[in-house]
Amino acid sequence: MGRLLWLISLSSLALKFAHAGDVCVSGHDSGPVFEEQPTGLIYPEGLSEGKVTLSCQARASPAATYRWRVNGTEVQVGMDPRYTLVAGNLVISGPQPGRDAGSYQCLAINRCGAIVSRAANLKFGFLHDFPPDVRSPQTAYEGVGTFLACQPPTHYPALSYRWYLNEFPNFLKPEDGRWFVSQLTGNLYLARAEPNDTGNYFCFTTINMDISTKSTFSKANQLTVLSDGGGPGSSVLTCLSRSPAWCANLSLLFSLPVSSPVPKLRWRKVEGLLPAKAGKSAQSPTLTLPDLSFDDEGLYECEAYNSEGSDTYQGRINVQAQPEWLQVMSDSEVEISSELHWSCVAAGKPRPSIRWLRNGQPLSTQVIRGSHIVNLALEDSGMYQCVAENKHGNVYSNGELRVQVQAPDFRLRPVRRLVPAARGGQVRMECRPRAAPKPTLFWSRGTELLVNSSRVTVTPDGVLMIHNISRADEGKYTCFAENYLGKANSTGHLSVRDATKITLAPSNADINQGDNATLQCHASHDPTMDLTFTWALNGAPLDLEDPAGPFHRVEGETVGDLLLVNGQLSQAGVYTCTAQTVVDGASSSAKLVVRGPPGPPGGLVVKNVAETSVELRWSRGYDNHSPIGKYIIMGRSTIPVNIEGNAEMARVIGLLPWMDYEFQVIASNILGSGEPSVPSYIIRTQQSAPSVAPSGLGGGGGDRHELIITWTVRENTEYQNGDGFGYTLAFRAKGTESWTLVPIAHVDSSRYVHTNVSLSPYSPFEVKMKAFNRRGEGPFSQIAVVHSAEEEPTGAPASLNATALSAFEIQVSWVSVRQPSPEGILRGYEIRYWRQHEREAAADRIRTAGPGTAARVAGLRPSTRYHVAVLAYNSAGCGPSSPRTTVTTRRPPPNRPPGNVSWRTEGSSVTVRWDPVKALHNESAVLGYKVLYKHEGQASLKVLDQGQTSVKLPLPSDNGYLVLEIRSWGEGGDGAAHETIVSRDSGGPPRDMSDPVPLSLSCRHWDDGPEQRRLSGAVWCSLPLPRCNAPLSDWPGPRVICHSQSGQSTA
Repeated sequence: MGRLLWLISLSSLALKFAHAGDVCVSGHDSGPVFEEQPTGLIYPEGLSEGKVTLSCQARASPAATYRWRVNGTEVQVGMDPRYTLVAGNLVISGPQPGRDAGSYQCLAINRCGAIVSRAANLKFGFLHDFPPDVRSPQTAYEGVGTFLACQPPTHYPALSYRWYLNEFPNFLKPEDGRWFVSQLTGNLYLARAEPNDTGNYFCFTTINMDISTKSTFSKANQLTVLSDGGGPGSSVLTCLSRSPAWCANLSLLFSLPVSSPVPKLRWRKVEGLLPAKAGKSAQSPTLTLPDLSFDDEGLYECEAYNSEGSDTYQGRINVQAQPEWLQVMSDSEVEISSELHWSCVAAGKPRPSIRWLRNGQPLSTQVIRGSHIVNLALEDSGMYQCVAENKHGNVYSNGELRVQVQAPDFRLRPVRRLVPAARGGQVRMECRPRAAPKPTLFWSRGTELLVNSSRVTVTPDGVLMIHNISRADEGKYTCFAENYLGKANSTGHLSVRDATKITLAPSNADINQGDNATLQCHASHDPTMDLTFTWALNGAPLDLEDPAGPFHRVEGETVGDLLLVNGQLSQAGVYTCTAQTVVDGASSSAKLVVRGPPGPPGGLVVKNVAETSVELRWSRGYDNHSPIGKYIIMGRSTIPVNIEGNAEMARVIGLLPWMDYEFQVIASNILGSGEPSVPSYIIRTQQSAPSVAPSGLGGGGGDRHELIITWTVRENTEYQNGDGFGYTLAFRAKGTESWTLVPIAHVDSSRYVHTNVSLSPYSPFEVKMKAFNRRGEGPFSQIAVVHSAEEEPTGAPASLNATALSAFEIQVSWVSVRQPSPEGILRGYEIRYWRQHEREAAADRIRTAGPGTAARVAGLRPSTRYHVAVLAYNSAGCGPSSPRTTVTTRRPPPNRPPGNVSWRTEGSSVTVRWDPVKALHNESAVLGYKVLYKHEGQASLKVLDQGQTSVKLPLPSDNGYLVLEIRSWGEGGDGAAHETIVSRDSGGPPRDMSDPVPLSLSCRHWDDGPEQRRLSGAVWCSLPLPRCNAPLSDWPGPRVICHSQSGQSTA
């Protein structure tokens, strides 16, 4: 944020303060510092029973006392019973505007000084009632803008405005875009009047104060909206605006033509981008910019627009700000007769002025001399304040000044008792006693006074430095300090140690990315001290304690080698090893080169954009110590391969016209490919005429006299090659010369319907198609043959015959209609059948496919008479019906299976016998029996047509089983089946698979788990067991015993 800065320095001040004879004790007392200051408030006028509390709390030692000022005059707390002081807070009972309004400040005082708080204004708010006068009615014409004036009563502070219609609280909602309430004037603006806007409007005003809220409303503003007959009609959209406030609110009124649409609004910043924080207000009458900053200054424009036109209005926002500290004063403790520089740095707009306070009182300009305070005296101690202020407010900065007087004293800061130093190095010994005024300092070794020489330096501020130290320099050194108040000394002992040296320095290294590297570092040192190794890369210390990091320490007592694991390009540079003791240290450096894939190329630009090619240019990236071998271009295109590594441009070909492309370039060397460059800006290739013909040409079908042509619509634009894309469709009757051309401008069209009453049904047409755009036409597609719409067949099948095959099925046959037919291609025949007592409209229907002339109809009822008819059909529908015929289905077969089934095994075969089935009077006679059987493991059944009531069947060669189904048959079809299983070792009659087993079986077994198990016999082991419904030989498992209710058991 741009801002103006003003640097204000406190000049020479004569500092004099004494409070009640007390002395501020250094190190024990402290001056006041505000923790809570008064804030301004607005109190409701006429609320005489209330109280106002102005806060003031300060931290101080000893505790502060408080006084208050109003408009610069001291408040007489204790003399006026309306004023009460509560722990620094001023409480005013029954505030009155004439007596209590003003600017209040709090003073906090103790023996170290006094400070004054910021000013807090106590103001009184009020809102009078609207005048009782009746307001004049207003008239508006439909479609025209108008406004209603609020004319608010006198008030303080500013009001908020709303309007309601007819009854409270039916408030208007400006969200519909026609209404706008100015928060500057309270006026209600209507962009476009409508008949239902007629009514009584009330201006509702609200004032918000610190402890209460008050509202009032106006007399009715009667508005009548008349029809547009005779009303004024403007043909220009105008925008009327007030001047913008500095807080960035621009209020707009729109006057619209009759019946014109309600305008839309948009804001822009003329001299830059509209701040994003404007949010939705960028499309509303009031532009709102929260957290206003100096960057928001500038010229703004509001545009109102609709189908009738547009209008704009501009307003400038100038941003100002109250002062803000950039640098503040701080507490200072200085010696008597010395100098002090105190500065305050503040920013603000307008430029802040600066004034100074000492112990709450203004400092005169005679105190200010130059830029610093000189020759400080004891009486200059006290509390100082710097005040920066402009018309928007003020800020305070506090500081305590203490002037010290003291004889030299080493008790708090003596000379170090033991000062180790390395032989051949240098040592620094400091002498910093507390003293005021500043003492004279000098050093001695034993009885020898030290003076400056080639190896010894004594600075004016008492620092002793000895260079090129040897063992002879060991001994006691004493610092002497003296001022006019007294003298003192302090002694320290210098101990000389062996110097630290690097004995094995790290060597330069060269590795590939991903390799490990070890940099050696050994050192010698004084054995009485600990030695520590540290490493730095390009001056930045390395973290050697992270076990997951790339750097690891390999050290012994005098070894500090560095291990780099999985070296990366970013870890190349200068490595410095430092061997350090508390006395001295030694360093040595080496350079590590990490070779790797190249860095990303830079500066990628696209030039010379053509229809199917572009030119790319770039600059070489860092090769990472391995020459670049080639470049690869990334992008949806035909990419040149193996671009030479020394190239910095390439021509990309094979692109599609009028397509958006984005490119990246990747450099590679023998160590791999690097990171891609920053993507280029998106470009669009030039337009060209279409080069690909439409595909999927076909059609047919539709209603009578129609020719329908279809084609495949491409989902994307990659074959359009330009804007203005469309199709040219050409068709002609087969055998004719001239083509009919039809332009189709809609890109998403996928069919065209040509209607002509002269079109013959199923007439062949030749069809072709091409694409076009603004740059030209593409090639025609291959010619396709499409037929016009078919008509229903005109011929009916003949010689219809229907024969009953069983109680549930009939056979239907007929003579085909004439083929080929001029009406179209025969798709098949539709068979309609219905019972004798039903109507033909309720007939069931089945369709055949193809030219076949016979079909079976199943699912019929036994002993039922049916009517049957057959119709030919094509894509247009069904033709005329054949003459109907009738047929009666046969009587149903017996619904009882053969009973008393038994068998007997004889070697490798089994003989099965059963009782004959007797047909009832309403059932068809039994003509024989069908036996269906299969061996274990077989998928299909074998069928025997048996005229007798027994059959001999082969058994499986192993111990498998035989599955049997026995049923009767006759003219009515097959009867009910009897199912059974026969095994070689079962003996006796078989178990019936169709009837429930008369056993309730349970299982016990001797392994873990209650899960269901398969027996080694011929049943399921489940509880209860409803039937033996599966072979059991393939159920190996634990020993199982199954019990029946009769007590029989099978293992």
